[in-house]
Amino acid sequence: MSRSEWRKSSFSEGHTEACVEVAVGSGGLCRLRESAEPGVVVVVSVGVLAGLVRVLKVGAFG
Repeated sequence: MSRSEWRKSSFSEGHTEACVEVAVGSGGLCRLRESAEPGVVVVVSVGVLAGLVRVLKVGAFG
């Protein structure tokens, strides 16, 4: 994927290069990476990522 396809939160702008970036690919898959380690990419389905965001928002992990 090219650099232009990766996105990060606007809250990360200007603060640090260490943030999570996401890119949506074909077939309903999302790619996640740490901007400080761009060579390591985790691939999950859009549904799995949406579920993770949902439980994080309600504080399920403390």
